[in-house]
Amino acid sequence: MMKTVLLAILLCCLYSCSEQSPENIDSTAVAVDAAEPNAVEPVPATDDYWSELQTSLLTAQPGDVITIPEGTFEFNRSLSLNIDGITIRGAGMDKTILSFKGQISGAEGVLVTASDFTIEDLAIEDAKGDALKINEGRNIIVRRVRTEWTNGPDTANGAYGIYPVQTENTLIDGVVAIGASDAGIYVGQSRNVIVRNSRAEFNVAGIEIENTLDADVFDNIAMHNTGGILVFNMPNLPQEGARTRIFRNQVISNNTANFALPGGAVAGLPAGSGISVNSNDDVEIFDNDLRDNDTAHIIISSVYSTNYSGRNAASGFDPYPERIFIHDNRYSGGGTSPDTDALAELKLALFGAEGHFPNIIWDGFLNPATAVDGHLPAAQNFCVANEPETQLLNVDGPAAYANPSLEQARYQCTHEPLSAVVLEL
Repeated sequence: MMKTVLLAILLCCLYSCSEQSPENIDSTAVAVDAAEPNAVEPVPATDDYWSELQTSLLTAQPGDVITIPEGTFEFNRSLSLNIDGITIRGAGMDKTILSFKGQISGAEGVLVTASDFTIEDLAIEDAKGDALKINEGRNIIVRRVRTEWTNGPDTANGAYGIYPVQTENTLIDGVVAIGASDAGIYVGQSRNVIVRNSRAEFNVAGIEIENTLDADVFDNIAMHNTGGILVFNMPNLPQEGARTRIFRNQVISNNTANFALPGGAVAGLPAGSGISVNSNDDVEIFDNDLRDNDTAHIIISSVYSTNYSGRNAASGFDPYPERIFIHDNRYSGGGTSPDTDALAELKLALFGAEGHFPNIIWDGFLNPATAVDGHLPAAQNFCVANEPETQLLNVDGPAAYANPSLEQARYQCTHEPLSAVVLEL
């Protein structure tokens, strides 16, 4: 067996490196895994490579590294892994390509139900369903993986590119996700998540954090999606998410027409959405560059403005977004061509044909049980700081946009910054 060393390298020009225990990864640290797992020799690329690779996945032992060589491998069935402690490693996201264009069996390209799992340096293309699904695992690393539907945006594409769900301690680092008909990079019902150094393009949702507790999303590029970065709480799921930081991202020209399957949660997402927060609390949005998102750079909304507001809600579900702290962001363009007819008419009425929406729009729904004189109480307010030009437009969704209001002073406040996420990997 050949010994290997796993080294995760951040772009050192972006970070100041400090000494830290290799068991912990936080939002600013260089992550080094000094473990030396056993290496499984690459399986030669034969005509029945799927069978040989799947056999390797079924018979692997904890600590094994399964290496897939350079090349394009065409599969018509899903690959699956359910053994803990395995690494799958290719030769590079543009060198080792697993193509599922002819897939006739399986709901995913690669399905993993395991913990202590790493996948790196390969691409998964044209899966019939989700490209890479990781279900109910702990200590997950997805690094330098590309998922793509090569025909471009299409409702027939799979829903999710990189799709960890019900996971804990998850690192998504240096990935590329293109063409998903729901979300390119999605993390759902999870805890302790970092998404960094990644690129999402031409998906419906570029990066989506859904019903997840404690997530950091930073140093990513979300471009040419329908919506760039989403932080959502769905009403019918048992875990309600909170505490997400979105920072140092480039959120640019997310104006691709929505191509989601009708009826899905993101099917109602307006094209031109930069960062969208729906029914989520304790979200901090800072130090991002937002440019040319045609509906609005930042959208804050409740479940009552969605296409799924009629779904049965879990016990205790809070439909109202609260404690959203927006500060130190940079904006350019945007808000000039809202996607829906109602918003387009509102923009025209308020700002004229040559005008634009302000940087932030809010649907205006708030909890009547906690409201003070028709407004959010100070402890739950939206706060905007160090952005002297930023205004917030309350579109008055409860009254069908009858009495919109443009305000700034009411939201000039601060909240305590959220803590960095630390992964125990």
